[in-house]
Amino acid sequence: MVSASVSTTGSESESPRLVVAAPGSGHGKTTVATGLLAALRERGTEVAGFKVGPDYIDPGYHTIASGAPGRNLDPVLVGERSMAPLFAHGSRTAELSVIEGVMGLFDGRLGSADEVPAFGSTAHVASLLDAPVVLVVDAKGQSHSTAALLHGFRSFHPQLQLAGVIFNRVGSQRHEQVLREAARAVGIRVLGVLGKDEDVQVPSRHLGLVTAAEHGPAAVRAVESMAEVVAAGVDLDAVAALAGTAPALSAKPWSPDEAIGDAGGARGAGARIAVAGGAAFTFGYTEHVELLRAAGAEVLPFDPLSAESLPEGTTGLVLPGGFPEQHVAELSANVALREHVAELVAAGMPVHAECAGLLYLARSLDGYPLCGVIDVSAEMSPNLTLGYRAAVAATDSVLFREGQRVTGHEFHRTALREPDVSAPAWYWRADGVVAEGFVSGGVHASYLHTHPVGQPDAVSRFVRACAT
Repeated sequence: MVSASVSTTGSESESPRLVVAAPGSGHGKTTVATGLLAALRERGTEVAGFKVGPDYIDPGYHTIASGAPGRNLDPVLVGERSMAPLFAHGSRTAELSVIEGVMGLFDGRLGSADEVPAFGSTAHVASLLDAPVVLVVDAKGQSHSTAALLHGFRSFHPQLQLAGVIFNRVGSQRHEQVLREAARAVGIRVLGVLGKDEDVQVPSRHLGLVTAAEHGPAAVRAVESMAEVVAAGVDLDAVAALAGTAPALSAKPWSPDEAIGDAGGARGAGARIAVAGGAAFTFGYTEHVELLRAAGAEVLPFDPLSAESLPEGTTGLVLPGGFPEQHVAELSANVALREHVAELVAAGMPVHAECAGLLYLARSLDGYPLCGVIDVSAEMSPNLTLGYRAAVAATDSVLFREGQRVTGHEFHRTALREPDVSAPAWYWRADGVVAEGFVSGGVHASYLHTHPVGQPDAVSRFVRACAT
C-alpha cells in the first residue's frame, strides 16, 4: 500500500458529491459524468470534475465541462490516505463535484480481487470519500435482467451507497417502462434515461479517446452535446439533491506548499522550468505544476509543435506523456526546437521526461528524426503495454535517490529498438527483473508515469537541480 505525507484530519467542510460508475467499460460513464458537469454548470452551479485512476483523457473533457482543472484520484499511485485531502483541495470552490469511475465499479488493481472493494477501484474511492454512487447501465439488449444486475451490484458490498441508476441506450417507451419496473423491484431510484440514439461519441484511436487538446473545437461541441443529452434525460434536481446527501468531509485539504515543506526540501531560487503542452503532450497531472510552483519554480508552458525554442531563460525541462506518434511529422519538422533542446541538454540542463517525453528525446520515432538526446530509436508496436509498476530507482538522478521506491503506471503502444540499459532509470519485477528508462547527466527519461503527489520530494529535488 502506497502512502503519502498528507494529513487526513483537520477542517470539516460541506462537499456535495457523487460518483458516476458502471458495470464495466463502454456503458456511458464519460457521457454522463461530463454531461452532468456541463449541464449543472449551465444552471449556474460551480462544479468540479474528478477521474478515478491514472486516466489523463477524461479529465480534459471534465475541464471543458466544468471550467475548472480536471483532477485524478488514484489510491494506487498516491495512497488511499491522500484521497480525501486531494478531493478537498480540488473541490474547495465547488458547490457540487462529480467523480467519474474507472472500468467497472469493483474493478481495481490486479492482484487485489480478494479485497472488497478492490484496491484502486471506483468502489474503493467512493468508500474513502463516503460518496453516493450512481450506476450507468447500457440497457441495450436487456430489460427485466437489469433487476438482477442492480441487485448484485448493490449487495456485493452493502456498505457502498448505490443510490441511483441512469439507463443508457434505451430503445423505446416500453423498454423504459420495463427498466423502471426492474429498478423499482430492487428499490433503486431511476435518475435518468438516455435513448439509444443519444449516446455522444467522441472519436477514438489506438489508445482510446482523442484528447480534448487534440480534438480542439470539436471537443467543445462534444461536451455541449453531452450537456444537452444529460439535461434532457436526467433529473438534475434529483442528482443535485443526491449529491447533497453526502456527509461533511472531514479532511484537511491537500496543500502543495505543505507537501513540499513536509518533503524537507528547500525552495529552488531562480528555477525557470519549461513544461511541454499542446496536442502532443497532454498527459500531466494538475498537481504537478502546483508542486513545481510551491517548490519555487517559475513554470513556463510551451507547445513543441509551434515553439521554435524553449522559453527564454529556461533552466529545466518537463516533457510529460501524450500522443507524440500522432504528431511526429510536425515535431520532427520543428528542427529549431529540437536542436535547442539538444543544445541545452548537452550543457547540463535537467530534464524530466515521461513516455512521450522519452520518445521526443530519442533519435527517431517511426523513422522521423527527433532530438537525439537519448541514443535509441522507437517505433509503433502492435502490443499495448499497460499496468501499474512497483519500481525502484536504479541510480541517483535529478528526480530520485538510488533505491527510492515508486509506484508508477505504463500506458503506451511504442517500443524502443535495442535500448542501452546500462544506466536505467528503474528496476521492477515482471517475469524477471526489468531495467527500464535512462539516466544520463541531468536527464531522467522513462516510459513510467508517476504522480508527483506521491513523491513531492522528487519535485523539490528537480527544482533545486534547476535553480541558478
